[in-house]
Amino acid sequence: MEAPLKSKLGQPGWHLKQGAVDTWVTRTGGMLAPATFRLSGGRTAQPFAVAPWVGEKIDAELPPLLHALRGDFFCAPFGGNGVAWRGEKHPPHGESANADWKLVDYASGREATSLHLRLATKVRPGVIDKRVTLRAGHSAIYVEHTLTGFNGPMSLGTHPCLHVPGPEGAARVSVGGWDWGQVLPVPFENPAAGGYSTLQPGARFESLRAVPLAQGGTADLTRYPARAGFDDLVMLMGKPGRTLGWSAVTFPQDGWALIQLKNPDVLRHTILWHSNGGRHYAPWSGRHRHVLGLEETTSYFHFGQAESAKPNPLSRAGIPTTVRLSPKQPLRVPHIFAVAAIPRGFDIVADVQAAPGGHGVVLTAGNGRIARLALDTGFLKTTC
Repeated sequence: MEAPLKSKLGQPGWHLKQGAVDTWVTRTGGMLAPATFRLSGGRTAQPFAVAPWVGEKIDAELPPLLHALRGDFFCAPFGGNGVAWRGEKHPPHGESANADWKLVDYASGREATSLHLRLATKVRPGVIDKRVTLRAGHSAIYVEHTLTGFNGPMSLGTHPCLHVPGPEGAARVSVGGWDWGQVLPVPFENPAAGGYSTLQPGARFESLRAVPLAQGGTADLTRYPARAGFDDLVMLMGKPGRTLGWSAVTFPQDGWALIQLKNPDVLRHTILWHSNGGRHYAPWSGRHRHVLGLEETTSYFHFGQAESAKPNPLSRAGIPTTVRLSPKQPLRVPHIFAVAAIPRGFDIVADVQAAPGGHGVVLTAGNGRIARLALDTGFLKTTC
């Protein structure tokens, strides 16, 4: 079915609606946002951020990624890609986050609404198929990317930019199944260029509640918004052997939690990007605030393809920083965004488990309270 392009917040894109969820997907970069989840009692949740410069004319030399910046987008390869790798010079976060996607199909029925887009890449030839699906009775957005015809190692990742409003520390951030974390090994921002960060470069940690600060002391990264006027980045190294990967932001005062589910065999790690006004150069200009990047990756931090594919401190330690692609076997990269209503007193998501039979998940709070959500966890397989 053909679906007409419509403009939303300054970008042409496609609109999907099914039951309690509606969302948009941009043509440029295939970015998922805005999205609205309707909860009981007339409440709504709108978890994705949209850059504050929407509708403005910004420097035409900036990558399309920044012109459209919003919500979630797929990164292949993930990272800044400032250094070429074996003759490949990818744009920041890859062509998948910058090029115009082409419509293959749009379908809407009683049970589901789905959008199928396709991108033929040029820097490393291959095809990426993007499918976004809303299902009746599910407060969720199912997203999958299938990579066909590619060869060699590649860093991959999701890049959800979440809007986290409210007073400092109002939301709670949690990630399941990681061994240890590290602050970006080099300074994330340069004050001489108008960028500011607070965490100690290269610092290792085992708890999000105690991450070293550059000026001494620690920061509690389970609470956000925090550290106004600064941008920071940390990476959490995923444990092997998990069957379900998850990350979450809980809004106790609003009565809901956002969870992102993944298959940790293909997206091993989690990167947290705290963007709270620390960038004063254009187009950020100190106004990109209360944004949390909850990025599921197999990469070497956010550096890019070259740094992830070459030997690095993580890969030397046996921690994967790329996914091996083969033209003989397409790779399916699935993930799910879902919003769950939580009971009063539910403080922070401490665990997410698939319900028996794969029909739903059970969220357990740090204080033991329980929330349940209808979901198809079988969606998270990675073979085609």
